Amino acid sequence: MDRILELTELRARRDALPAWLVPAVLALLGVAWGVLLARLSLWDGLLLTALAFILVTSVWEPLVGVGAALFLGPLQAWLRIERPQIPALIGQGIFMVTVAIWIGRGLLQRDVHIPLPPLLLPLLGFVGVALLSLWKPTDVWMGLLELGKWGQMLVMFLLVYDRVRGVQGRKRVILVIALLAGVAVFQALVGLWQFGLADDLPEHFAIDARFYRAYGTFEQPNPYAGFLGLIGGLLAGLALAGVWDWLLRITNHESRITNFKFGLLLFALVAVVAALLASWSRGGWMGFAAAIFVIAILLPRRSGWGLVLAVVIVVGGLGLYAAGWLHPSIASRLTGFLEYTRFEDVRGVGINDANFAVIERMAHWQAALSMWRERFWLGVGFGCYEAAYPAHRLINWPFALGHAHNYYLNLLAETGILGLGAYLTLLGSIFVSLWRTSRRTTGWLRGLALGLAGAWTHFTVHNFVDNILVNNVHLHLGVLLALSAWVIGRARDEENARRSLRA
Repeated sequence: MDRILELTELRARRDALPAWLVPAVLALLGVAWGVLLARLSLWDGLLLTALAFILVTSVWEPLVGVGAALFLGPLQAWLRIERPQIPALIGQGIFMVTVAIWIGRGLLQRDVHIPLPPLLLPLLGFVGVALLSLWKPTDVWMGLLELGKWGQMLVMFLLVYDRVRGVQGRKRVILVIALLAGVAVFQALVGLWQFGLADDLPEHFAIDARFYRAYGTFEQPNPYAGFLGLIGGLLAGLALAGVWDWLLRITNHESRITNFKFGLLLFALVAVVAALLASWSRGGWMGFAAAIFVIAILLPRRSGWGLVLAVVIVVGGLGLYAAGWLHPSIASRLTGFLEYTRFEDVRGVGINDANFAVIERMAHWQAALSMWRERFWLGVGFGCYEAAYPAHRLINWPFALGHAHNYYLNLLAETGILGLGAYLTLLGSIFVSLWRTSRRTTGWLRGLALGLAGAWTHFTVHNFVDNILVNNVHLHLGVLLALSAWVIGRARDEENARRSLRA
C-alpha cells in the first residue's frame, strides 16, 4: 500500500511540472554540449560523444556499459603506444562507472541486493587465500594491483549475473554472447589485416618475407591468441552443438539449418579461428585444440561416442601430419610446442639463438619454484613474482618477464600451495558443474554449456605456457563466469521443475 502511495505522489509531482520545463532543460543541455564540442578537436569530440552515449544508455541498461568495457579494455596496450593522449585504462574507467550506475539503480529502486550465483563460493575462496598471501608480501602495491584485478572480475561476475536473471535472462544472455563475439571479431579482423596486409610491423613478429604474426591491439601475439581462444572456444561449442542437432534432425528427415543467427555464429567462429592461426602462437593453438577435444568428448550424450569422436579428431590430425598435407612451417610449429612443456634444470646450459626462448622460460620456472620453496604455504605475495624475482633469478637471466610464463607455477610462487589448491578447486568446480549441465540440458543451452567448457579448457591449457590474464582480459573472464553460473543455475532449475512434475 505504501508503494502505491509513493508512485501516486511521484506521478502527481511530475504532472505538476510546467509543460515547457523538460524541453527547455534539454535545449540548454544541447546548447552547452554544442559549445563544448566546438572547443574540441574532431576526434576528441567524437570520443566524448561516444562516452556520453555509453553513459546515458548504461543508465537504461548497464549491459551497454559492460559491452563498452569489453571492447575498450583490450585496447589498453595499443593506446599506451599509439594514442598516449587517450587514457589507456579507459575500459576499466567505463567499467567502474557502469558498476556505479548498477548500484545507483538499485538504490533508487530500493532493490539493492548481492546475488549468490553458483561458482561464487570457490571464487571467493581463491580471492580470500590470495588476500591472505599479502600478509607479508614482497611488494604491497603490486599485490594490491593484482588483487584489484580479481576484485574487478568478481564484480563483473555479479553485475552480469544480476542482469541476466529473471524473465529477460535468455535475451540478455544472447546479448552478452553477441558482445563477446563482436569484440573477438573486431580483434580477429585487426589481426588478419596485420598478418597479410599491413607493412612496417615489428621485425621480430615476421613469419617470413611477407607475413607477420597477428597481435591485434594486444601488442603481443601470445596473449592475443589467449583471448581469441577463450571466445573461440565459446563460439565453437555453440556452433558444434548446432551442427550436431542438425545432423540428428537429418536422420529423422527434419529440416536443415536456415537460421540467420547461426550463419553469423559461423562467420564469427571462422574469423576468430583464422586470426588464432595467424597469431602463430603455440600456446594458443594448443589451448584451442584442447578445447575442441573436450567439446568433442561432451558433444554426444553417450560418453562412449564422445571418446570415439575425440579419437577420430586426433587420428585425423595425425593422418594429415603423416601424409605431409600440412604446410611445413605449420607442422614444425605444432610439433615444436613440446619443447615449451618439458622441464629441466637449465643452470649452466649453453644458450644460443635456437634454444633461447625455451631456456628463458625454464629459467623463470625455476625462479618460481625457488620462491615457493622459500614460502611454502602462502608464497611471496599475490602479484609479487616480478618483485621477488631478483632474489631468486638464475645468473644468466637478470630481467624478469613479469610472470613465470606458467600461471600455475606463478600462483605457486605467489600464493603458495594453499593458493594453488584454491585455484584448482575453482577450476574443478567450473568443469564439474559444466559437465553436469551438458548432460541435463538440450538445444542452445547445451551448446552454451559446451562452449563454456571449451573456453575454460583453452584458458586452463594455455596458462601452462603463459599468463593470459593481461590487457583487461580479466573483465571478459568475469563475463564467462557469469554465463557459466547462469547456465548451471538454469539447468538446475529445469531439473528441479521436472522432478516436481514427476512427483
